[in-house]
Amino acid sequence: MESLYLLVPLSLVLIGLLVWILNWSIKSGQFDDLDGPGEAILMDDDTPKTK
Repeated sequence: MESLYLLVPLSLVLIGLLVWILNWSIKSGQFDDLDGPGEAILMDDDTPKTK
């Protein structure tokens, strides 16, 4: 029973931290372009450079 006095506030702090990190990542534009990096590797130019 005594462990609940420690684990409940600790879990609430952890949930608050995770919500803050998610909110920060959404506002900073981390999820704006999800398809671009995956398609950029397909659009790579495979021709060798001439000297």
